[in-house]
Formats: sequence, structure tokens, C-alpha cells
Amino acid sequence: MSFVRETKVLTHQGALAVLLAAVQKAEAMGQPQCIVIVDANGEVLAEIRMTGAKFLSRKSALAKALTAASIGNETLSIPEAVRTAIGLATEGRVTGLPGGLPIRLDGVLLGGIGVGSGSGEQDIEVARAGLAAIGA
Repeated sequence: MSFVRETKVLTHQGALAVLLAAVQKAEAMGQPQCIVIVDANGEVLAEIRMTGAKFLSRKSALAKALTAASIGNETLSIPEAVRTAIGLATEGRVTGLPGGLPIRLDGVLLGGIGVGSGSGEQDIEVARAGLAAIGA
């Protein structure tokens, strides 16, 4: 029986690289966003509400990041039939809204990114740009 396990973690430098790339993509699109990066334990490592982004979108961006980190999959993978119920059961901390992606490197789940304030497609595009910055 093993009582210790080695793990990989997303560093603050990695989180900042993801955040910067996501911001740059949102700026290039002309769509201010709320962007949240969490580690595999759901702790916020980096976040921003860009000037002009909807302030309540920070809450949905956090829920998207937490959901992606928790399930190890994109938020859109939550089945439509249970989205409302799971949102209520978790007090809004789990969501099926588009814009949440897991951060995975070499098959290891390191956390999640959540983006909100644009259309669902824009949110996903910004999240993907952030992940690309670290090869995730």
C-alpha cells in the first residue's frame, strides 16, 4: 500500500501565462471577459475582470473553472437534463454553461479555466487561447 503520491501542480507562473494569453485573445476579439484559473483543488490562482466585462460574469467564470477542474472535462459535458438541478444542488458552483475547460498537461489534470461575459463561443475561444499558452 502506498501512502504518498507524486503530483504535478500548475504554478503561479503557469496560471499567469494562461491568464495573459486569454486576455490577449479577448482584447483581439474586442470582447472584454472575466477569466478565472483554478488549480486541481479548486483554489483560485489567477483571475481578472477586464474593463467593460459584466461584473456578474465573474461568478459564472468561477463556476466554469471549478466545474472543469472538478469533473476533468469541459463544462458543456454536463448533460442538459441535469444542469439546472446540479446548479441548484451546488449553489451555483457547478455549471453546464460554455466557457469552462480543464487544464491538463501530459494527461494530468492541473486545474480549470473559466471565461464569461461574451457569447458561449467567444468564452470557449478565449479559454482555448489561454490553454495554448502552456501547451495544454
